[in-house]
Formats: sequence, C-alpha cells, structure tokens
Amino acid sequence: MSSGPLQRFDTPIARVRWVAFVEGMSYLLLLFIAMPLKYWADMPMAVRIVGSLHGALFVALALLTLLAMRACRRGLGWGARIGVASLIPFGTFFIDRGLAEDDEAERARRA
Repeated sequence: MSSGPLQRFDTPIARVRWVAFVEGMSYLLLLFIAMPLKYWADMPMAVRIVGSLHGALFVALALLTLLAMRACRRGLGWGARIGVASLIPFGTFFIDRGLAEDDEAERARRA
C-alpha cells in the first residue's frame, strides 16, 4: 500500500516525492496568493519572499531528482517527467502516484 508523500522519506525517490509536494505547494502559493497580492494589493514583498522560497525548493527538487536518477538507475525520461511537471501548476501532484509506485518498486528491489 502506498503511503502519503510526507510520511516516509528514507529513500532517494521518497525524498524527491516529498520535495515535489512541497515545491508544488510553494508554486501554488506563488501563483494564487503572492502574485495577486503583488498586483492587486501593491505588496511586492509577497512575491519576493514566496518566490525565493519556491526557487530554493525548485533547485532542491532538481538536485534530488538527479541524485535519485543516479542512485536508483533511472533514465533521463524519468527525470524529465519530474522537471516538466514542476513547471506546470498542479503538475507535481499529478505525478505523485507514479512516484509512489516507483518508490515501492525501488524498496522491493532493495529488499
């Protein structure tokens, strides 16, 4: 049975899954909270703060994806799927089920 994205992060793919979830949340905050505050409420600091956090999470996701590709012998297509999903609002949530399956397969392979 698959666990939630924030319950286990003891494997490379589980860490990618966790950061993808948090990065996806930060993207939604940026798009739907911070950006409207900047343009409708004249609060540019909201974008500066949330945008900086989102940027750091995006870089962390990219690095963890590369590390997982190497550690778990995943191909370029696997990493590209995560990269493309991170550019689309709600994208990281759509790939979560596949990442959970990949994580379970990796755990079975290691057992």
